[in-house]
Amino acid sequence: MSVLSKPYFHDEAAAFAKLEEIVWPNGPICPHCGGRERIYELKGKSTRQGLKKCGHCRKQFTVRVGTVFESSHIPLHKWFQAAYLMASSKKGISAHQLHRTLEITYKSAWFMAHRLREAMRDNSDPMGALGGQNKVVEADETYVGGKAKNRAYKEPPKKEAVVSLVERDGRVKSFHLKTVTAKTLRPILVTQIDRKSYLMTDESLVYIKTGEEFAGHGTVNHSVDEYVRHGSFMHTNTVESFFSLLKRGLHGAYHHVSQQHLKRYLAEFDFRHNARGVSDAERSELILRGIGGKRLVYEGI
Repeated sequence: MSVLSKPYFHDEAAAFAKLEEIVWPNGPICPHCGGRERIYELKGKSTRQGLKKCGHCRKQFTVRVGTVFESSHIPLHKWFQAAYLMASSKKGISAHQLHRTLEITYKSAWFMAHRLREAMRDNSDPMGALGGQNKVVEADETYVGGKAKNRAYKEPPKKEAVVSLVERDGRVKSFHLKTVTAKTLRPILVTQIDRKSYLMTDESLVYIKTGEEFAGHGTVNHSVDEYVRHGSFMHTNTVESFFSLLKRGLHGAYHHVSQQHLKRYLAEFDFRHNARGVSDAERSELILRGIGGKRLVYEGI
């Protein structure tokens, strides 16, 4: 039986019950005052699905309040479908595809996708610094954006810099930077990577000085076609592989990503990489666990 045949993908009551189970594993919590004990479920023919009332502050709420789902007119079971599609699509899924599949407007699909990416942002890495003693963290930068040959007048397009830190057999953290210099890189490297780690980079000079602050610093010289040294230890193939998947997604599924929203797309690819060891259904639930406290309004996006 397909996972998409589960009731919460089609039935609104089942969707609310499932989301309450995910967001409130120990019972309902009032988003207005934090009350837990006197929470009443309101019932009636004209009552909204999942509506509850707090006996402490006397205010009404549903499980959507205080999350990225708040004030959305899209049925909750369609949010579950969208989360599953984004969690299971290795290279991402475009807003146009969500618009066609879920039978909602393109504008709603675009905003929906960004809200779910926002849910992935802090949820993609709850474990702190990368690496540690006897662990290797690879660091590298790449540039994303259009190509001059695809423009009518061939003006050089503006490229956006992306720096990714990948722990071998572990997690990834990606950052959008205006410029890649030793000065802009150091705060990221020393705060996001455990100093006991072995840092692995290419021959770029921007890593040399900061590399001295770690347990070790190895390099490979790509400019002379050197990709592996000392057997299979010194290389940056792990982070290069991540960049390959990232670019295939940005170019193949999304085609164009603005500077303003690039951080959310990076969070999406980081999230899927960091949750690669679980099933698609479990990964979609991880997205839903990150919806709290992340209200996003269209005008401010």
